[in-house]
Amino acid sequence: MGYETIRYEVEDRILTVTLNRPEKLNAYTAQMGAELAEALQRADADDDVRVVILTGEGRGFCAGADLSAGASSFDTRAGAGATNFGAGRAPRGGGLGFVGALFNCRKATIAAFNGPAVGVGITLALPTDIKIASSAARFGFVFARRGLVPEAGSAWFLPRLVGLPQALRWCLSGQLFGAEEALRGGLVSEVVEPDQLLPRAREIAREIAENTAPISIALTRQMLWRFGAEAEPWGALKVDGPFAMALGATADVKEGVSAFLEKRPPNFPGRVSDGMPAGYPWWTEGT
Repeated sequence: MGYETIRYEVEDRILTVTLNRPEKLNAYTAQMGAELAEALQRADADDDVRVVILTGEGRGFCAGADLSAGASSFDTRAGAGATNFGAGRAPRGGGLGFVGALFNCRKATIAAFNGPAVGVGITLALPTDIKIASSAARFGFVFARRGLVPEAGSAWFLPRLVGLPQALRWCLSGQLFGAEEALRGGLVSEVVEPDQLLPRAREIAREIAENTAPISIALTRQMLWRFGAEAEPWGALKVDGPFAMALGATADVKEGVSAFLEKRPPNFPGRVSDGMPAGYPWWTEGT
């Protein structure tokens, strides 16, 4: 599929998805959301993709919603708001849109913030697993300053990532803040110089791609995201035990142990396209 607002590039089992409207600081549109969702679903189905890196072209990661329609930019009744709301922006129960595609993805995901990430420009990346930033990056949950509310599921994601007090401070003030504050607040895990951002992201991605089992990654990221905020461990115990027993007899585990004992890189044969164990996805039971 051809894309107009993003780039899709796979190298060494690492997919780099680049938001690609640099003349607009990669401002978000409904088309971008739809293309991002399609790209993530495509990667999810491709066993040759092990890790996804999400970044921006040029000076910005994503400067937020496209405001070219002026004061009517979010007014769907007047028609202009369709630019910023639409396919990919507001996932519903079936996991539609880029938020659902990113959250349900079976591949490890890394956000590499190369510049300003504001409004939807930061919330669209909250479901990524690992977040790193250039020292030139700036962030802002600016919704209250525009008369809006945090969207793209960010009222669920942000407190889980940085804690409720920090989430409230950033969202209620709507202020912009730099990469170092994002690091102190737990939004990103490290800050690097601009020219080191993508090399560092690829270094992290290679570590995952070369040393971990695809099925293990798919299960692990879902378990941590879905159980990490639960008040008790019982839900996780119902899932992790059966999965551990099911995986214990697989070729992946035998390969992982053999590679460790033989002091060599592993070559895991399992594929997420046809090797996920019974019980996955467990969160859809009864729906």
